[in-house]
Order: sequence, then structure tokens, then C-alpha cells
Amino acid sequence: MINPSAPGWIDKFFIEHKFSKESVSKSDEIFYNKVRNTGFIYGHIVAIATQNTIKIDDWFKSEISKIALLNTLFELFCLTKDSCDSENFIIQTVAFYNEMNPQGFTLFKKILPTNSPSLTLEKIIDERVQTNENSISKNFTHLVTNALLFIDVLAFREYLIHGSIPEKYLKKIEENVVNVLALALKIKSNKSQHDDLLIKLFEASIRYSKFSKGTIQSIENLELDFFSHELEKKYLIDIAGMAMWNDGEIENNEAYFLYKLAEILKVSEDFVNQSIQDTNDFIIKHKKDIPYFNYSNPVKHFYDHTTQSVVTLITRNKKRLIKEILQSKELMVLLAYSTRRDLNEKEKKKVKKQILDICKTIPSLTIFLLPGGSLLLPILIKFIPTLLPSAFNENLDENE
Repeated sequence: MINPSAPGWIDKFFIEHKFSKESVSKSDEIFYNKVRNTGFIYGHIVAIATQNTIKIDDWFKSEISKIALLNTLFELFCLTKDSCDSENFIIQTVAFYNEMNPQGFTLFKKILPTNSPSLTLEKIIDERVQTNENSISKNFTHLVTNALLFIDVLAFREYLIHGSIPEKYLKKIEENVVNVLALALKIKSNKSQHDDLLIKLFEASIRYSKFSKGTIQSIENLELDFFSHELEKKYLIDIAGMAMWNDGEIENNEAYFLYKLAEILKVSEDFVNQSIQDTNDFIIKHKKDIPYFNYSNPVKHFYDHTTQSVVTLITRNKKRLIKEILQSKELMVLLAYSTRRDLNEKEKKKVKKQILDICKTIPSLTIFLLPGGSLLLPILIKFIPTLLPSAFNENLDENE
């Protein structure tokens, strides 16, 4: 079972999933449809497109994004190079990310020269799926991951074909994606509460340009001649359709925008029809899980998803955590009391101190020691009693 947060996950991924030219996409169209069906295009990934199913139900968003990005880059590599050599892929991908690293971009600060290519790529991907957001949500809820990861895929294709990334390619494609989004939101008939949040999500995801809602005034002003490949064109149309989505209805001016965009890009109307349908079906099915559609109560949304993340961390480290807690008789008693009555301030401080001491000994739980971690500690403390054995209550009885 792959753990995307543990070193060595890339090597394990390729050991567990035996890729061959027969098992990957045979055309750009098949590849794109497969990627879109996973939600990768929309910035909300619901599945990993591998031959053998990968269970991702209890993974963080960032972990899902890491596996999805690796898998998508590799499938594109197989399609473009007509080869599924994972070692060559890893070397080329590291070289690609080294080239796309812009001046002042600190993607590789944590990477040591002694790392193997696969470990180096793990650190690159770990940084890459994060947004520019520097907030508590990034550290704990794992809700916000880079919504523009498909740009990496498009740039990687250029790198594989030309041996380098064409000059200004990344800036150009990012600017056009951002402008298409801004223009689509501008002409949208029925504004919805998620529009500003969608903008914030993409603002946090861009690396090479600035998000501006007022720069481009019409579809004719978009610099679309720059794009010649099917993958680029389809991506732009899908991104625009996602921005315009509003409860399955598309107004005449919105439809005109999408069809006009397709006409300029020389994409068939059939694709636009399918894009509208697929986007609607995807959002309807997954709306309750897509963060930017669920901020009517931001505090509740933050707490619910934070709780889920904390529970995941605890579950993954359950045995070690229980072992450490059982060694502290006083902590056991206080936790038992907490299930029957509110602890007083002195007792709460004791519990907090001892839990933090335990977190120091378990690497995965040191997250609670980071700035802001104390805000989440009550969730950890509240959940712990459900993990403990029946001896938990016995300790309470002995001390009453």
C-alpha cells in the first residue's frame, strides 16, 4: 500500500503498478478524457487513472494530488515517447522541473544533492502540489492544492518534444488560462457565491503571472494563436466551462462565449457540447466535496475538514499513539475523566502538555507542534478516548 507522505513512495508506485505501452492511453484524446474524468482538470481529483485501483478515501488532498500528478506526467511520457521506462521518466521529469524553476522560485530549497532521482522528484512534487497560500489551511486541512497542475503536464509535453521548455511558454499559457477564467466569470449571467473563491483558488495556484479581472475586455483580445495542440485547446475550454457552471444551466451569452472560444481555437462544437455535459455531471456528482462550492459557512467547513484530517493522522499512527498514552497513568485517568465531565483548567493544561510531549515522539504528529497546531489539539484530545481499550474505564474506577 502506497503512503504518499512517506519517503520512497515513487519507487513503490512503479513497483506496484506495472505500466506498459499496452496499458496506457493510445492517443491524446483518450489521454485527455481519462485525465478529465478523474477531476484533475478541474482541480478536484476523485480518482487515480491507473490500471489497478488505488484507494484514496482516507488520503489528504495533497497526497491525492501528488500521486495524480506523477501518474498523469508518466502516462503523457509513455504516450509522447512511446516508451514506459520509469527510470528514464524520473530523470527527465527532474530535469524538466529544474528547467521550469523560475528565478526566485524556492521549489528546491529542501532538496539535497545526495538524494536519488526518485527521492528528488518526491520532494519536487510535494512542493509543486502546494499553492502559494501560506495559511493554517495549508498546514492542516489539506484542502487547497494547486488547481493549475495540468499546466505542468502541458509544459512537460513541450519539454519532451523539444528537449527544453519553449521560451515564455509557462508564462503565456498561465496568463491565457487566467484570462479565460477572468473573462468567463465576467460575462457569467448568474453570479454565484463560489466565483470569488474560485478566483482565490487560482490566484493561489499561479506562479508566473498575476491574476487580473480587468485586463482582457473581450474574447477577441485573448492571445490564442499561441496554442496549437489539442490538449491545450481542450483544457482552455474546460476551464472556462467550469468557471461558468451554475446549477447545470448555461445562458445564451455563456454558450456563445464557449462556442466562440472553440471557434477561435479551431475545436469542434461536439467537444464543447461534451465539455458542458461532462463538467455539469462531474460538479453535480462531487459538489458537496469540492471546497470552493462549500464556503457558505467557512468556519464549519474548516472545522469539518480539519477534524477529518486530524482523524486520518491519528488513525495512521494509532498503535504508536496508544502505546505512548498507556505508559502515562495520569494522562489515562485525565482522558477518562474528560469523557464524563469537563476538566478544570489545571487538568486541561496537564493533558495538553502530556499530549504535546507524546506528539514530539511521533514524527507524523509533530504537525501539532507547528504554529497554529494548538488550535487543533482539542480535536486530537477529544478523539483519543475512542481509541483506548476497556482498561481505560478501569483506570478511572481505580481512582474514584
